[in-house]
Order: sequence, then C-alpha cells, then structure tokens
Amino acid sequence: MKKYKIIFWITTLIIFLWEGVMPALFSNSEMAKEGMRHLGYPEYFGAMLTVFKVLGALALVIPAVSSRIKEWAYAGFAFDFIAAAVSHWSVDGFGGEAIFPIVFVGILVGSYLSYHRLRSAAPEIPLVPAI
Repeated sequence: MKKYKIIFWITTLIIFLWEGVMPALFSNSEMAKEGMRHLGYPEYFGAMLTVFKVLGALALVIPAVSSRIKEWAYAGFAFDFIAAAVSHWSVDGFGGEAIFPIVFVGILVGSYLSYHRLRSAAPEIPLVPAI
C-alpha cells in the first residue's frame, strides 16, 4: 500500500499545484486572460473555471472530503483537460498545446486509480456515525 500512497500523493499534488494553486495565483494575469480570448471564451468563463478548479483541487487533497465529492472533482478535471485539448487543437492545430492537457489526463488517471486502490484497502469511515 505504501507504493499506492506515494503514487497518489505525487500525482494528486501535481494536479493540486497545477489546477488549484496556479489558477488561484495567475488567473487574473493579462496572459491568462489573453489565453482565454485566444481560444474564443468570454472572460467570465475563465473566472468561473478558476473557482471550480480551486474547489476541485481542494476536494482532492483534503482527506475529510467525501468520496462522492472527490469523484465529481475527478470527473470535472477530466472534462477540463479533454476540453482544453480539443480547444487548443481546434484553434491552434495539433501540437504541444493540445498534447499537454492529455498528459495531465494521464496524471489524473494515476491519482484516480491509486485513490481507489487505497480506498478499497481501507474503506472510508462514515462522516456521520450510524445510530
């Protein structure tokens, strides 16, 4: 199980830093805003995406968050990465900017699979005790 804990925390921290910390710090930069405009998205979409990324990243790294919420966070990041790859491919053609989000899908899958491996070894303790 130690191997899966290491895989889980490394992959999850990469997702947390890239999708939680970076957007929180730099989403209002002119470069980030220009990136959204370049892809044809309105400015409010970037703000909304930032909020969901930060919340999803927090859901993945906070152990007390329920597994159902974590599942939604994993799904949201998968949709985000796939949509980013398609958006870049549509606007800029197939290249590094379209491949980079797919690499993150692989990292996300590593986090997801190791999370479930760890969870099956030690089932989640209910947040509310049974009466």
